[in-house]
This record gives sequence, C-alpha cells and structure tokens, in this order.
Amino acid sequence: MAARDRGKRRKGSAADDAPDDDAASPVEFVDDGTGGTVVMIDGHPQSYVQLDDPRLLVFEYVQFLAAVADVLPDGPVAATHVGGAGLTLPRYLAHTRPGSPQIVLEPAEAVTAAVRERLPLPRGHRIRVRPVDGRTGLATLADDSADLVVVDAYAAGRVPAELTSTQWFTDVARVLRPDGLLSMNTADEPHRRHLARLHATIASVLPHTAAIATSEVRKGRRFGNTVLVASAQPLPLPALTRRVAMTAFSATLLHGPALATALGSAQVFTDDDAQPSPEPPKVEGWRIR
Repeated sequence: MAARDRGKRRKGSAADDAPDDDAASPVEFVDDGTGGTVVMIDGHPQSYVQLDDPRLLVFEYVQFLAAVADVLPDGPVAATHVGGAGLTLPRYLAHTRPGSPQIVLEPAEAVTAAVRERLPLPRGHRIRVRPVDGRTGLATLADDSADLVVVDAYAAGRVPAELTSTQWFTDVARVLRPDGLLSMNTADEPHRRHLARLHATIASVLPHTAAIATSEVRKGRRFGNTVLVASAQPLPLPALTRRVAMTAFSATLLHGPALATALGSAQVFTDDDAQPSPEPPKVEGWRIR
C-alpha cells in the first residue's frame, strides 16, 4: 500500500461495493484512461494493474519491491507475499520469472474474488492465494521454502502491529532459505521512530539490512513509504544499488553505518509492545505517482 497503500483489506468493482469477510469494505476499480486500473479500498489507492504490461509499476514502493526481487539469481523464484490487493507484484514476477511458485496470504476473500474477476491472472501462472492472515498463514509454511518474502500488508492504512515483532520476523527467517531476501513496505512520519524500531527488530533476526526510499522521505520531508530489505547473508548491494537507480523515482538505498546513522538507535518490538505503523495523513483525493 502506498503511504496511502496494502494482509491489507481489498477491492471490488468500480460501481460495486464488495462485502469484506466480516465487514463491508468498498472495493472500486478505477480506469486510468491508459489501459491501467487502480484498485481502491475505502477510498484509498491500493494497487495499480496493467494487464497488457505487468512490468508497468506506478507506485514508487512497488518499484522498490520489484527491484529487490530482480536481484535474486536468474530463474524462477519461490515467493511468499503477505498482503494481496491487486496482486501487482505476483503478476510482475509471473511475467519476469516464468514458472515462479508464489503464495499470497490475503485474508479478504471477497476482495481477492473481485480482483480475480475484474483483473484475471495470466495463463500458466503459479500464484496461489490463501485466505488467511500473515501470522497464521506463514506459520503453516515449511522451513527454507522461500527465496523471497514480501510483506506489504496494511489494515486501515497501517501496518498491523502483529507484523512488526521479533516473533514475527523469527518466523519469516524460518521460512526464508539461507540466502533468501525479505522485503517489507512500511510507512512512517518524518521523525521515523517507528521505522527505526522496525528496522532494529528486523536486524535482530536478519542482520544484513538496507532501506530504500525516495529522497524526500529519506530526508524527513514528508510522511511516506520505505522498503526495508534484509537477509541472513550479505546483501547483493552493488546489484541492488544499480537496480534501484533504474526506478522512475529519485531514490536512495542506505545500508550499514549510513543506515544506522540515519535511523539512530531504537528498541526492538516484541509481541508484548508491538505497534502498528502511524496513521497516514488525510489527503484530499489521490493521484498516481
């Protein structure tokens, strides 16, 4: 989800309000006039899907998540996605890495059904959507079963607290293969204190970390998204730096001492004191960035 976007609750039809699992959650499909569709939930843009070109990613954080996926070794990628929405990144991987087995953990069955009806998945895909929340779904996955775990899950515009704790990331590390990568989209206020605690928590489990954000977010000029990257093994930093530079945004990748200096010291989150990401600011309308 953008700093306004995603084990998110999801979408329906431009003129239809699709009921969510246990509460009504308006889902809209908005044609952007160029062949793409913006998937809206509760009035917020959650995903952008271009059926004719799954490589077209318009939200900055999705481009950053794709950059992380692209630096994995060539060939199919076993990916687990926490949060589904319009299934933008799974579609991208199915296109760029044919044959990739992908699991999507998305509890909002009505949203998934609406998305798949309005925006069908490509033929031959290996995307399996499981109607379950991230914590529950991940616990059922086998050890060392994923090359990539993508966490892009929002509820009411905030990353759920249960997806920020040491216990959660310990389970993520269990599912990741030894050289696998975690990428997580989060959002924070300009002071970045939640981001600092989230990073400290991830680093306590997966010690090799990096952060990707636009320059204005990195400099604390506005509320916005940051993609955190982590692994048990050293990250492919040269390749990742080059790939981030290829995105359509003025973005920065920080790691090591530079990242530690930027965020400062912080306590880790546990299940006892975990907090959701801050509530995003209210904005009038929206636009594709």
